[in-house]
Amino acid sequence: MRSVILAAAALALAGTAAAAEYPWKPEKPITVIVPWAAGGSTDQVTRVVAGELEPLLGQKVVVVNQPGASGSIGTKGALDAPRDGYTWTAGAAQDLGTYKVLGMLDTSIEDWHLYLTVANVSVVSVNPDTPYETLPQLLEAMKARPGEIAVATAGLNSGGHNTMEAIRKATGVEYKHVTYDGGNPAVIATVAGETQVTTQLATEQAEMIRAGRLRPLAVVSDKPLELEGYGSIPPITDFVQGVPVAPNYFGIFVPKGVPEEVVRTLDAVWQERMSKSEALRKYAAQRGAQFAAHLWGGAAQEAVQPAIRLNAWLLWDAGKAKVDPAKLGIPRP
Repeated sequence: MRSVILAAAALALAGTAAAAEYPWKPEKPITVIVPWAAGGSTDQVTRVVAGELEPLLGQKVVVVNQPGASGSIGTKGALDAPRDGYTWTAGAAQDLGTYKVLGMLDTSIEDWHLYLTVANVSVVSVNPDTPYETLPQLLEAMKARPGEIAVATAGLNSGGHNTMEAIRKATGVEYKHVTYDGGNPAVIATVAGETQVTTQLATEQAEMIRAGRLRPLAVVSDKPLELEGYGSIPPITDFVQGVPVAPNYFGIFVPKGVPEEVVRTLDAVWQERMSKSEALRKYAAQRGAQFAAHLWGGAAQEAVQPAIRLNAWLLWDAGKAKVDPAKLGIPRP
C-alpha cells in the first residue's frame, strides 16, 4: 500500500515539475470545443491529445462536443470566448480556412495558432449488402441513376462532402447527399443501411472496415492505405483521373490574441513532447492516419494551405460558396 502511495506521489510531482517547465501555468481547466459529434475523427484525436497535455500543463483539458452548421457553431464558441488562453477548438484546418468562403463564420486560418496532430484521408466505402465490389461499379451506378444513390457525410465542408464533390467534378456523377452532425453518425448510418455509401475519414471508418461492416472501395490518395488489421485499400487514382488530393491536417486551434505565454508554452509542448508522442503515433497507425504533430506555428500554416485552396475553389466551382475565394486572397490551386 505504501509503495502505491509513493508511486502516486511521484507521478503527481512529475506532473507538477513538467508543468513548471513552461512559462504558462494554467490556474483552471482548459476547454477544447470539438465542433462535431462524439466519436468522429476530431473527437477521437482530440481526446488522445487531451490525455497527453494534462500532465504537462498540470490541469484538466476538458473536451466539449458542440456540433452544428458544419463545425462553425463550435468554432465560433472558441472565437467568441475570452482571449485568456482557456478556450480552444479542434478539427480540420481546411474547414477553418474556408468558413468565410461559405459565409458561415468571419474568420480565416491566419486568425489562429495551429498545433497539428494528424493528417487524415477519406475512404469511399459501401454497405456490404450493396452490389458494389469496386469503385468503377459504384460510379457506373451513379451515372445510370443520377441523384439516387445516397452518400452519408458529416455535412457541407466536411471531409466526406469534399471527397464526393471532387469525385463529382472529375467524373460527372450525381449523388444524393445525406448529412449528419459528425463523421461517426454518418458512418453508422451507412452500416445501418440508411445510406449506401459513406466517404468519411479512414479514422472514422476503421473499426467498421475491420469488422466487415463496411466495404472500402478506394482511399482518396495517390497511394494505397495500409489499414492495420485489414490490409491494403487501393488509391482512387487507380480508377479516376483528375481527383485532386492534399493532406487534410487536423489539430488544436487557439485564437490569436491570447497571452503570449500561452503561445510560447504550446509551442514548447509541441516541440518537446507532442512531436514525440507515442500515444498519438499509435492512434494514427491504428486508424489509418498520418502522424503530423511535428507541425505547429509557421510550418503548420504553410502545410495546411494546399487543402484550404483546394477546398475553397472546389466549393466555389460547385456553386456552394458565397464568397469568391479570390476576393479573400485564396489563390486557385
